[in-house]
Amino acid sequence: MTETVLLARDKWLKPDGLMFPDQAVIYFAGIEDAEYREGKVDFWDDVYGIKMHVMKSLVLSEPLVDVVESKAICTDVVPVF
Repeated sequence: MTETVLLARDKWLKPDGLMFPDQAVIYFAGIEDAEYREGKVDFWDDVYGIKMHVMKSLVLSEPLVDVVESKAICTDVVPVF
C-alpha cells in the first residue's frame, strides 16, 4: 500500500502540497535487545571518557519510540488506537 501512496503523491501532488493520513494505528510492544540497550542506555556509562551514568535513570524513565527488528519483540503486540 505504501508504494501506491508514494506513486500517487509523486504523480498528482503539487510541489508545495502536503499529505495527511486519514487514519493511523499505534502499537505497543515490549522488546529485549542487548545491543540496542547498549547503544541507547549503557552508552551513558562512558560518554567519550566522561562518566555520565546518572543519566541512565532519566533515560530509562522516558518512553522511547523507535523502530526495532521484529526478533527483539518479546511480548504481544497490542494496538492502542
